[in-house]
Amino acid sequence: WPRKANPNTLFRHCWVCFATEGDDYNEEWVSPCRCKGCTKWIHQSCLQRWLDEKQKGNSEGAVSCPQCGTEYHITFPKMGPLVHFLQQIDRALSRASPFAAVGVVVGTVYWSAVTYGAVTVMQVVGHKKGLFVMERADPLFLLMGLPAIPVVLVLGKMIHWEDYIVRLWQRYYYRDNCDMIFNLLYDGVSSGPYLPRVPGDRLIARDHFPVSRTLCGALIFPSIASLVGRLLFRQMPSNLQRTILGGIAFVLIKGALKVYFKQQQYISQVNRQILNYPERNGD
Repeated sequence: WPRKANPNTLFRHCWVCFATEGDDYNEEWVSPCRCKGCTKWIHQSCLQRWLDEKQKGNSEGAVSCPQCGTEYHITFPKMGPLVHFLQQIDRALSRASPFAAVGVVVGTVYWSAVTYGAVTVMQVVGHKKGLFVMERADPLFLLMGLPAIPVVLVLGKMIHWEDYIVRLWQRYYYRDNCDMIFNLLYDGVSSGPYLPRVPGDRLIARDHFPVSRTLCGALIFPSIASLVGRLLFRQMPSNLQRTILGGIAFVLIKGALKVYFKQQQYISQVNRQILNYPERNGD
């Protein structure tokens, strides 16, 4: 027969499910921390479910009481030697997997760079001559030199030499505007167009190119240089000379267009005007 609850007895109270000892006398209770009062006791089953939610599948993770901060002491039953051996293997694989993943990624990037370098050499100097050069070259030199080709292209793409030319051009334009304002003030003329002052250190609105654009532009540059060389320098007998001249021509044409575009943006910014507020009917 179930025991009858004594109304004068102070029942234990579970702080997870809010049940008391009087609700179920067969439930197992535990006091796992230094808490006292209403948070001292908790059902063993409720604590197990709470630990599962906190650990999220990691049974080896330490869990502490959210009230007093005491770390719970958790014991596991002893398993056989086979289970212990498998557990050690699982731990070793879990620790080594991040390093293995990094090694695979680095190896993939390296061999991709080697392949890209070999294709670039055949594209620049010609297919047959490129194969001949790589077959005659030292293998160590190929393993070090071929992956360096995309790295050099990306680093070269990150050098924005056009910005320096734009800076010089804008400083010259800005100095002429300052001279005009000085002459107007010196002659005592109060009327005239107002030229907004642009700080010298911020004359260039620097572009923040995304990584994808820089990477794609650098890796596609040999193909563009080869194409421009075939279009503009057909008289050159060597494919290498055509590609070099095509790359130089492409860089110069692109740089000139970029400098012109940035300078026009600067002039548009300097010559901006603020319009009157449109009057409404009845105002």
